[in-house]
Amino acid sequence: MLDLTYETPKPKVIAGAKYDWELVIGMEVHAQVSSNAKLFSGASTQFGAEPNANVSFVDAAMPGMLPVINEFCVEQAVRTGLGLKADINLKSAFDRKNYFYPDLPQGYQISQLYHPIVGEGEIIVDMEPGIARKVRIERIHLEQDAGKSVHDMDPNMSFVDYNRTGVALMEIVSRPDIRGPEEAAAYVTKLRQLLRYLGTCDGNMQNGNLRADVNVSVCRPGQYEKYMETQDFSHLGTRCEIKNMNSMRFIQAAIDYEAKRQIAIVEAGGTVDQETRLYDAEKNETRSMRSKEEAHDYRYFPDPDLLPLEIEQGWVDDIAKSLPELPDEKKARFVNDFGLSEYDASVLTAEAENAAYFEAVAEGRSGKLSANWVINELFGRLKKDDKGISESPLSPEQLGGIIDLISSDAISGKIAKDLFEIVYTEGGDPAKIVEERGMKQVTDTGAIEAALDEIIAANPDQVEKAKVNPKLAGWFVGQVMKATGGKANPKAVNQLVAQKLNG
Repeated sequence: MLDLTYETPKPKVIAGAKYDWELVIGMEVHAQVSSNAKLFSGASTQFGAEPNANVSFVDAAMPGMLPVINEFCVEQAVRTGLGLKADINLKSAFDRKNYFYPDLPQGYQISQLYHPIVGEGEIIVDMEPGIARKVRIERIHLEQDAGKSVHDMDPNMSFVDYNRTGVALMEIVSRPDIRGPEEAAAYVTKLRQLLRYLGTCDGNMQNGNLRADVNVSVCRPGQYEKYMETQDFSHLGTRCEIKNMNSMRFIQAAIDYEAKRQIAIVEAGGTVDQETRLYDAEKNETRSMRSKEEAHDYRYFPDPDLLPLEIEQGWVDDIAKSLPELPDEKKARFVNDFGLSEYDASVLTAEAENAAYFEAVAEGRSGKLSANWVINELFGRLKKDDKGISESPLSPEQLGGIIDLISSDAISGKIAKDLFEIVYTEGGDPAKIVEERGMKQVTDTGAIEAALDEIIAANPDQVEKAKVNPKLAGWFVGQVMKATGGKANPKAVNQLVAQKLNG
């Protein structure tokens, strides 16, 4: 397996009125576990159901109703940890995080503060070919989601939908290793890609299935290096947390605004308050939500209704054996086996379905030619039609058939594009279409030469010009292609034109 090497990107520097500043960012990503049932009840997790239709007695906190752990959700958390090369804790425990809000019927959230199921891991965040940031993962813990308060249905009342209450979340907590807005968005993108490959979260940010809390602070150049040497947070600035970000664009805009806000405060002689903030997309600003809570504010204590969670190493090993090939390994293999550039390999492995489609096309064919047609022609057309690869009217076998016709010189590149359009819109076997519609490339040099001789005889002045300036030979190539309806083999035409004009 080829190991793709990379350089670490430089941190983003923001110029203040007095000094230069660097960003330090940590992320807490909440990923909804892909599961048909909730974390502690059998209620459905279906999105879009009627309000309060997916609520069990446990979710509604009815008296005497006890939680029962969903083993599949635990398996999904372990699978995620293994995908992030993280430590799996064979012993973990659930705690109660106490706070009172209308969308939390129990008056507490069951979470894992002290003993999470997954420990330290890492993720490689690709910025561009050859440039990547390694971000350390501190922990992943399982917890319940809360419900949803709705304030815009009535001017005098608020409503509560408990459908999300009790849905399993994985909170994936990074170290403060991210150094710019673009890196933060790239981190969430890479994490989403991994989760989708693993099948542990669908990553649908519009539905709220993946959302991020972003911790932002600023420091003077050189201070971050001191933190890395000592792991002493006093070298870094005071952080503020921006809650519930569900858009890559908004994540970047919020970080940029918040960094400049903090810089202005510090340079004016003030101090940044550690607090939780919200991002207002319409005004492009963050605003204070509440002072940052500490663990004691929530009165955490072990959940008395749930025993500590103990899992066996053999079970973890079995899950590890079932992991799919992950994006970094797949990208390296595509570069190694198919001779692709790192950029093309990244595009093709962005989604597991895209990669599978490409591999089906490239089997037994030129990897580079297959990649070119999948990326430039197919992906381009699907994007134009707002379709995903699963909705492609063109099967891998059909696209492979077009590539076979190109490779055998049966059709030219120009004819191939016309054929692609026909098969994409009408379907059918590419080889039969070429035969039935007379689209085969003219490879008979005699026929090509006859057409060229006619053009040369009719244009003696152009011949003389081309002999003085060889670049004008392209005119004859174009005329031959026109005379043959674009079916002449371009390579043969170029060779004959060169022979005739230089003879």
